[in-house]
This record gives sequence, C-alpha cells and structure tokens, in this order.
Amino acid sequence: MDARENWLRAVEYRHPEWIPCSVGFSPITWRTHGKDLEKIVLEHPRLWPNYDPGKADFYDEMPVVYREGEYYTDNWGCTWLNIQEGLEGQVVGHPLADWSALATYRMPDPLVYDERGPADPEKWDKIARHVAEARDKGQLIFGNGERLFDRLYFLRGFENLMTDFATEPPELARLIGMLEEYEMKVIHKWLELRPDVISFHTDFGTQHGPMISPASFRKYIKPLFQTLFQACRRSGVHVFLSSDGNILPMVDDLIECGVSVHDPQLRACTLEGIVKAYKGKLCACVDLDRQAWPF
Repeated sequence: MDARENWLRAVEYRHPEWIPCSVGFSPITWRTHGKDLEKIVLEHPRLWPNYDPGKADFYDEMPVVYREGEYYTDNWGCTWLNIQEGLEGQVVGHPLADWSALATYRMPDPLVYDERGPADPEKWDKIARHVAEARDKGQLIFGNGERLFDRLYFLRGFENLMTDFATEPPELARLIGMLEEYEMKVIHKWLELRPDVISFHTDFGTQHGPMISPASFRKYIKPLFQTLFQACRRSGVHVFLSSDGNILPMVDDLIECGVSVHDPQLRACTLEGIVKAYKGKLCACVDLDRQAWPF
C-alpha cells in the first residue's frame, strides 16, 4: 500500500497498514545543525521521502519574517516583526485596527498573490504543474486553504478582535464575510486541480481553552467554517484543519462543519482529553508539541 492510500485509509477509518506521521524542523534548526541533520533525514527516507540530498543549506539566508529585528509588511497590509531568528515573527501592525479603514480595505487577489512576496501572474500555472507532477508520482495532493481565524486578528489586532466578539459591531460580520469571499476564490481554484485534501490554518486555542466562547464561535466562526469546508467535502476533498491550543469544547462543531483531520496538541489538550473528544469521531493528527520537553 502506498503512502497516499494509507493516509486516506487512516482519515476514513478504513484500516491503514501503519499510522501516518510526519516530522518537521524549523529554519533555525536546519541552519544550526545543517549536514548533521541532513544525515538523519537521509537515513530515514520513509519519514522524508522527497528530500533532495545536498540541500541542507537552504536556510543560510532566512526568508522574510524569520530574520531577527526585521519589520516586513505582507500583501494583506499586516506588519510583522521578528525577535527570534529562524522562527516566524509576529504581526505588530494591523491594517484594520481602526474600523474606519474597512470601507476602503481590499484583500489581495489570490490569483496572483501569496501572503508574502511580489505578484506572480503565473502563480496558479506553477501550482498546477506541481500538482500534476505529484499526481504522476502517486503522491498525496494537499491544497492550501490559507488562514482563517488567525487572519482576523492579524487584520484587527488580537485585543481589538476579542473586544469585537464581546461588543458585536456590525463591521465584524462584514469582515468575516469578506474573508469568506476571499477563501471561496482560493477553494474553487484548488478544486479545479482535484486535490486529495485542502488544509486550513486557524489558531484559536490557548494552552487552557479556546480564545472565544463556544457561543461566539458558533455565531461568528462556525458558519464560515461550514461554508468553506462543506464546499470541499461536496467535491470529495478532505479538510485538514490546523489549530494549536486547546479547542476541545468545539470538536463536535468541527465535525459538523466537515473537518476530516485536526491536529490537537498533546500538552494543551492532554492524551485523555484527545481520546474523549476525538476517538471514533474525528481523525486526530496528534501534535507531540514543539513548545517544551518534557511534557
């Protein structure tokens, strides 16, 4: 059984031959350990089947928002600052911190822009070629649904967004509607390429629980998730949702929205919490935690 079929069997509860897993390293880890790390990767091709030997120096120059002390404004108008070389920075400038800016705000065109970098009119042609190559090799094809909840606090600022959920200004629903429209453009482009799964990033958990109440989630965020995820599932495409922290109170909601796989963090959720919330209901791609050791 190839890795693609095994992954699909795991997600669909069809008795996979082995437990799918992945191991990744931060840019600073690659730059610090370089050739020694490459030796480990090459010794374990089942974990890193697509690694290209001799490329361990690809982080000698860090990408934007990974360079310490650097400010960078992305294509959404969010300004990032990095204070730890080799780890992703943090948004410190929010283009919609004042709601008065919403009237003239325009989200980037997903047909030519990524989150960062210059416009590329050939963006989707390049993606299509990459997908075709992966399909020819029998590889699992992942689409990128981009950011959801975290996009909202990148644009508004975290404190502002939390206040919005409490005060419920009309602009909040309008902003979520704009994000939904943007995301549907992204999803439809990916569905044209027939991926196996589309992944979305949406951090809304802390170490001890969700950032917002279940009531606010169900009123404002769950309808967004349902619209996006059901569009994928109706086309036979799985949904991988990545959200750090403890969101155990919303797991049943994620299932109702159409999530196929979620990545709960072991330290935040505990093994017992994951078993209770996920077992037999939702495929858990358990994150063994990159924040601290031991647990």
